[in-house]
Amino acid sequence: MGDVVRRLVVVRHGKSAWPFGVPDRERPLGRRGTRDAPLMARRIADLVGTLDLAVVSPARRARETWELMAAELEVGHVRTEPRVYHSWGTQLLDVVAELPDDAARVLVLGHEPGVSELVLTLADPADRDLRGQVGSKFPTCAAAVLVASRPWDQFAPGCAQLEAFRTPRG
Repeated sequence: MGDVVRRLVVVRHGKSAWPFGVPDRERPLGRRGTRDAPLMARRIADLVGTLDLAVVSPARRARETWELMAAELEVGHVRTEPRVYHSWGTQLLDVVAELPDDAARVLVLGHEPGVSELVLTLADPADRDLRGQVGSKFPTCAAAVLVASRPWDQFAPGCAQLEAFRTPRG
């Protein structure tokens, strides 16, 4: 299975609201997040086509982002993964390593700083332009696409080509 091209789409949740007294995990999407999620889903579909699996943070804003994106995407399976909430890049790399071998196109929907750290960890250092964009700002609802021809459990620092980085305004 090492010759299978795998695409990992790393997405930050949509812009959230900050209602008074609502715990972080329960913050809903704001108007901008509600507007951006379907738009970004269509861009993701143009980039990668059908998804085999979506791995989503359990935080409300991430779940709501996914619900809006799912209406625009074809996806085989969806899994809520508690480790995606409040994870750093290396912790998200553990989630990637456990992805099923039969999934070639996977979306991980999470939070900053974990999503940008995951992308910067996996991306080949030669991808300077896109790495620079990701490193300077990974806005809400942005998506990065990483590509590698290796099993998920062999994804390691610098192993993937950073194929695309899209933002709602870009």
